[in-house]
Amino acid sequence: MRPHLALSPEIAAALAEGRPVVALESTIVTHGLPFPENLETARAVEAAVREGGAVPATIAVLDGKIRVGLDDASLERLARARDVMKLSRADLAFAVALGRTGSTTVAATMIAARLARIEVFATGGIGGVHRGAETTFDISADLDELARTPVIVVSAGAKAILDLGKTLEVLETRGVPVVGWKTDDFPAFWSRASGLPVPLRLDDAADLARFWRTRRDLGLDGGLLLANPVPVEAEIPRAEMEAVIARAVAEVEAAGVRAKDVTPRLLARIVELTDGRSLATNRALILADARLAADIAVALVVSPG
Repeated sequence: MRPHLALSPEIAAALAEGRPVVALESTIVTHGLPFPENLETARAVEAAVREGGAVPATIAVLDGKIRVGLDDASLERLARARDVMKLSRADLAFAVALGRTGSTTVAATMIAARLARIEVFATGGIGGVHRGAETTFDISADLDELARTPVIVVSAGAKAILDLGKTLEVLETRGVPVVGWKTDDFPAFWSRASGLPVPLRLDDAADLARFWRTRRDLGLDGGLLLANPVPVEAEIPRAEMEAVIARAVAEVEAAGVRAKDVTPRLLARIVELTDGRSLATNRALILADARLAADIAVALVVSPG
């Protein structure tokens, strides 16, 4: 029994019946996109999971309760809400204890998914080591969460505003498997390739399910990062994005932005500098990740091990 966890009737039934379920974060709803694009995208992502044969479980904290699976009214309420907390491991319990409302980052979504016994989670891009972290020590809690919480995270790699090389090094040090989905090159979020080799590669959902179950059988802790490149037709070339990112990073640093405010400010500025193209690519990649996560969730049910 989890007193602070509330499963929607649909999610409770799906889990009880052993049907495939995919966890979805909620920061894209509250901090990633403006209204009404945020609500439209959230609905589209849930629809993509359903089309893949799985049940979507969008996760958020509403009035102090960790909600796993939101009905449409709750999703719209979250999409319209202001001053919503952006929750990670450090402040998830704070929001629950004080009856607050908050959206879940990768780390917090993984924690909630584990509590609900959901093994697969789809997101856009994980957090990681920020550029200049050798002086700021700005490293996302997502990396430690991947090292400790047993959830498969399907994403388009790490957000390209980060130091991707250092992010991969930290994941390796923490013992987190990073698997390229039908690619040998680590994706760079808006771009299909970063120029960095991905440590492992798989091309079949059944193989991924077998790998995941073998980790469990061997008693290996932690999660797995499945890196899924953005669809070819939606990508922005890496060289173009690097110039945009460099400019946005310089501007945000000059403005003195720190901590949790850095990523949303950078992403907002990148949308401006790309005339909205990055927003369209962001939507395309999260939809692709949702479809792949559904395939993985189905494979886990078909081959439970």
